[in-house]
Amino acid sequence: MTKYIFVTGGVASSLGKGILAASLGNLLQARGFRVTNQKLDPYINVDPGTLNPYEHGECFVTVDGHEADLDLGHYERFLNIQTHKSNNITTGRIYQNVIEKERRGDYLGKTVQIIPHITDEIKRNIMAFGQSGEFDFVITEIGGTVGDIESLPYIEAVRQIKWEYGHDCLCIHLTYVPYLNAAKELKTKPTQHSVQELQKAGVQPDIIILRTEHHVSDELKRKVALFCNVDQHAVIQSEDASSIYRVPLNMQEEHLDEVVLEKTGFDLSKVKKADMTDWNAFLQKLESATAPVRIALVGKYVQLQDAYKSIQESLTHAAAYSDHKLILTSILSDDITSDNIASLLEGQQGIVVAPGFGNRGVEGKFIALKYARENNIPCLGICMGMQAMVIEFARNVLGYKDANSMEFDERTKHNVIDMMDDQKTMINKGASMRLGAYPCRLKQGTKAAEIYQSGLIAERHRHRYEFNHKYQAEFEAAGMCCSGTNPDSGLVEIIELKNHPWYIGTQFHPEYSSTVLNPHPLFISFVKAAIDFVGTHC
Repeated sequence: MTKYIFVTGGVASSLGKGILAASLGNLLQARGFRVTNQKLDPYINVDPGTLNPYEHGECFVTVDGHEADLDLGHYERFLNIQTHKSNNITTGRIYQNVIEKERRGDYLGKTVQIIPHITDEIKRNIMAFGQSGEFDFVITEIGGTVGDIESLPYIEAVRQIKWEYGHDCLCIHLTYVPYLNAAKELKTKPTQHSVQELQKAGVQPDIIILRTEHHVSDELKRKVALFCNVDQHAVIQSEDASSIYRVPLNMQEEHLDEVVLEKTGFDLSKVKKADMTDWNAFLQKLESATAPVRIALVGKYVQLQDAYKSIQESLTHAAAYSDHKLILTSILSDDITSDNIASLLEGQQGIVVAPGFGNRGVEGKFIALKYARENNIPCLGICMGMQAMVIEFARNVLGYKDANSMEFDERTKHNVIDMMDDQKTMINKGASMRLGAYPCRLKQGTKAAEIYQSGLIAERHRHRYEFNHKYQAEFEAAGMCCSGTNPDSGLVEIIELKNHPWYIGTQFHPEYSSTVLNPHPLFISFVKAAIDFVGTHC
């Protein structure tokens, strides 16, 4: 029977519930169990697609075209799996589903209420994984912090599931244990109050994990166990780690997976040990690498570290597998000018031009791309980064000084980037949007085909503009090769420069597919080119 594990948070947000949930999933998976992770978000947006990255960080996209919370990226990277729309549920979607059912008359005239209708809808979305028969464990992370009014329906759903499923369900509560420098000691009172808040809602946590910057003593664990009605061996510390990728091993040392298995009715003597060989090999490479590879990330949201989370992690994977340490420099594209670009990029071995809707900062991207193109610096453009590559090339190589896109300037004579044909798109947010995984055929003899070692690939999209086919022959004749296209629509998916050591743009988002155990080949190739650049040009 499927086991259900809930991860709640207390005291403060941003404690790393997603990393913890992914780490637990990683450990259970390494023991041979079939695991999936799910995120319940308490905001009323139907999905994070309309949220500004400053508000919510990166918008992750699943293979089936769902715009999701960035924690799904952690789930995929840690478990080496693909997530789907069902792995991320928001309050907005829950209410939308309930209201649609009410309008259809599904409730047969009953008064629609939080309990049971909203909580039933929450439970339905959680239990669907177990009913599929595909998973041994479903780990559901509840966003926000216990005590938030927005989270109450989710906590009530957890209470009901724990009551109905008994030992097949447990709750892990992650709290913060602050260190008071004046008193030189850790304080557990916030944890006690957080657990009391959870208990008031009818949920008794089975495991408490203490996030801390300092080591938690056994005496302190005993105190938490006593005040919170939890077994002492089920009070676990999660001390700050040198890398998020060390967290699974830290949790293994704390016996988290053993406690979970014990509490869900497993005989540990009959369950195989977690095989973390490959994970340890990656971590060894990550932590032992000393030779730097310096990459500049050019984007409009670089002030927020989570805005380009998947790109950062993909570069980290690729650098580690190349036995190098990533030194990432974030450059706000708004600040780039022709006068300062050389100084901003001094010492950089590679440049990534990031995605981002809208025209703010786009002129700075053009300047950075021109500098990379003319100075043979390895450069990767992603989504709008690829579109910026096309526009810059049109302006400075083809001579179309007014080259732009329909989004930026509808009056331009040369829209080398155009609004997509609605026949090729999914409808989202009232506008044309291409979302999810689509096939791409690679042209033989190109760098893209060499990198992928395949003629046909599939990658994830999130865009509403595309390369304008009217100009394709002209671009190709001038040295910009359209090396990847969609076999059905002809959409240009990949561009590359013929006379440049490494200059590639992708309309899709390769970062969404890079995992710890399977780093993306484009990032591997790009980082290797950046490493070679320092030997050749510096």
